[in-house]
Amino acid sequence: MANFKTHVGVATAVCTGAAFIMANNAHLISYTQMPWLIFLGIIGGMLPDIDAHNSRPVRLLFNLLGLLAAAAMAQILKPHSLASYYQLVLAAAAYLLVRYGTFALFNQLTVHRGVFHSLLACGFFVFITTGISHYLLHWQVLYAWLNGVFIGVGFIVHLLLDECFSVNLSNARMKKSFGTAFKLYSYKDLTASVLMLTCTVAAYWWTPSALPLLKVIKASGLLVLE
Repeated sequence: MANFKTHVGVATAVCTGAAFIMANNAHLISYTQMPWLIFLGIIGGMLPDIDAHNSRPVRLLFNLLGLLAAAAMAQILKPHSLASYYQLVLAAAAYLLVRYGTFALFNQLTVHRGVFHSLLACGFFVFITTGISHYLLHWQVLYAWLNGVFIGVGFIVHLLLDECFSVNLSNARMKKSFGTAFKLYSYKDLTASVLMLTCTVAAYWWTPSALPLLKVIKASGLLVLE
């Protein structure tokens, strides 16, 4: 499998290129929005290893996810008339819940390169990010979907890198890990896969319609729809 620096570096390069095309060629986003989408792509590039127990990259990932949860909580509470002290406490609670509570739960319930290292999990993270961006953070439909898409781009880059590193080019042979990185679902744990499928379907139904995104992409010339 590829190491942490490789995953971050390649995800950054791919998402930077994608964001530049959307800003410069398609005019879907502004240049000032590029850093945020690239950041989401980097997060997506680390998500498949969310089940690698107690590794340094995973701790970093959960720290980032905790900070995002705190920022999301602050954004959700912003329209309400709560004292700044209570908002700070709730934001800190969101961080601690994700950083330590969710982290501990994942360590107990997951195995490395299991269902979270699959295209099914990629779909879940794309949909849940889009839903959170639109319904909780109140992003417009287009940008909510772009948030999810960049999570997905980084995620798929990670899977492809790990699969490429499963090929020993010098000896022209496949390593034992070949086929475990880029997969549709967890073939060894059907229970986890069914649970992930259920969560993915639920997350999909929570997302806003993708039609506005498709219309804008069509108008930009990036996609031809009959």
